[in-house]
This record gives sequence, C-alpha cells and structure tokens, in this order.
Amino acid sequence: MSSETDAHPGQPALLFSDVSLGYGDFTVLSNVTMEVRRGQVVAMMGGSGSGKTTLLRGATGQLSPQAGAIRVFGEDIAQANGDGVRKLRQRMGVLFQQGALFTDLNVFENVAFPLREHTEQTESAIIQTVLDKLDAVGLRAAAHLKISEISGGMARRVALARAIVLEPELILYDEPFAGLDPISLGITAQLIRTLTDRLNCASVLITHDVAESFAIADQVYMVGQGKMIASGTPDDLSRSQDAYVRQFLDGQPDGPIAFHYPQTPAFQQWLGQHGGRP
Repeated sequence: MSSETDAHPGQPALLFSDVSLGYGDFTVLSNVTMEVRRGQVVAMMGGSGSGKTTLLRGATGQLSPQAGAIRVFGEDIAQANGDGVRKLRQRMGVLFQQGALFTDLNVFENVAFPLREHTEQTESAIIQTVLDKLDAVGLRAAAHLKISEISGGMARRVALARAIVLEPELILYDEPFAGLDPISLGITAQLIRTLTDRLNCASVLITHDVAESFAIADQVYMVGQGKMIASGTPDDLSRSQDAYVRQFLDGQPDGPIAFHYPQTPAFQQWLGQHGGRP
C-alpha cells in the first residue's frame, strides 16, 4: 500500500466534482458529481452513447473537463504534468472492453507484461505473482496456452488478471460483461466483487448490464440526457419511479431516452459544408 494512501485514509480514490466533459463545442455530460472509495464497487450506468466511456477517459486523464475537477487519489489529474499523470495511472488498472490481449504472447506472458514493464522483480517473483493472479481468476493451469486456444470468457479473465497484477488501488472496467455467455458473465461479476474485497481497491464498472451490476455494486450512478439522472444503492434505484430510471431498468422502448442522436454545432457545420438541409 502506498504512502499517499496511508496519509489520507478517508480520501476517495476517484472524485468527480461538478464535472462537465465533451469534445470540442459539444458537451456530452454536465455537472457530474460522484465518488468512489476503497473497497467499493461502483457502477456507472447508462444507455449506449450516454457518455459512460467519456467518464472513463476523464478518470484516466485522456480528456480534460470543460468544467469542474476530477481528483484521482486526491490529485487534480487535469493539472498534473506528464510524469504526474503517468504515476497516477500506475496506481490504476484498466480492463478494456475488448481485453486488448497480445495475441503473440501466451496467457502467462500477457499477465506478466506489466510486471516486466514497470517493476524490477526477479523472474521467480514474476512467476509466483502471475500464477497467483491467474489462480485468483481460475486460470492457473491455463498459463501455457495461446490466446487463440482459449474462449472469449477465459480471455476476459486473463485480461482481468493482467489488470490486477500490479495490485492497483483503482480499477476501471469498460463494459466488462459485453459479449459473455451467462455462465462467464456470472463468473466475471463475482470475480470483480471478490477481487475488490481481496485487494481493498476501488472498482468502477462502466456498463449497461443491470442485473449483474446490481448484484455486486455498492453504489450506482446513472447518466443520460447529458447529465447525472440518478444515484444511490441498487435497492434505491430499483424503487425509483423516475421515468428515465424506469425506462432503463425495465428496457422500455418508449420514454425520455431519445432514439435520435442530438444535433450539435459540429454537425450543423458539417451539414452546411456538404450542402445538406437542416
């Protein structure tokens, strides 16, 4: 555990304070406030195109807020210099939606990659650490296999082992349940909960999968219509009568969630350049 964390035990691992995020003239989300603490699984939910991945980019420093502040381990990530951002990211783990595994490396070497890049551990220590993390996701005996020899669900678990191999204090999961069969989905959800408890880290799920997220999350934030729509425990949201929340949770085709993508100044400019009509 790092000295920075020890110095501020009550400090959120991730804090959004009245944050607005967007691209160019287009604001995707406005006035977002949320916090994630160690030992918590927090689900950030919303429909496709609602801005969930934009929030992840803000959390990792890839996108600076148009307004407000994003603090990671107490530091304003938008104000950090290049070396400062790199150090903050080393304390994070990210599980990308497609896994982003190296197909020319076997399972063991995929998980070992961050250790070889960012530590000076001996080979024996790397072997012990990687096998321990593979054991945590149920794949210790698959260490020798090529990525082409494992299933999609197994590949997601390998990516999860790689994301936790440096024992990060904050783990960001981008659509961790996408494309998984029901058994792999249930296994992955329980792994996220178990690993959060085991590592005492903060976990953020960027997702639209309701049942699996509600089963493991301590807190849920829901975004849509360019803002934070609702927040609370899974039980709180399940009891909500808000029209957007009910449409999302119940999968209703009609409601406040619009079918058409909103028009933006950038689109109007493009349309004018191409001779289109409003």
